Amino acid sequence: MRLIAIIFLLLFIAAGIVFGALNADLVPFDFGFARGSVPKGAAMLVALLVGWILGGITAWLGTSWANQRKRRRALGDRKAGSAKTA
Repeated sequence: MRLIAIIFLLLFIAAGIVFGALNADLVPFDFGFARGSVPKGAAMLVALLVGWILGGITAWLGTSWANQRKRRRALGDRKAGSAKTA
């Protein structure tokens, strides 16, 4: 299984190198207050990383909020159960 993962990793690295070499043109950016140009490969990599980070933060917040709600409900149920038995 580990060998298959390494082979897939090497294939994706090779595909990234080929993609970067074939798309070496510069992409201009204008932010209103600053201008810049970066290669297409770098722009794609930055977009991928930003999307990955934002997706991870969104998933983490969703699960942490759900866990907080479950903990609050469980705590409320325990308090209600102990009040009934006492």
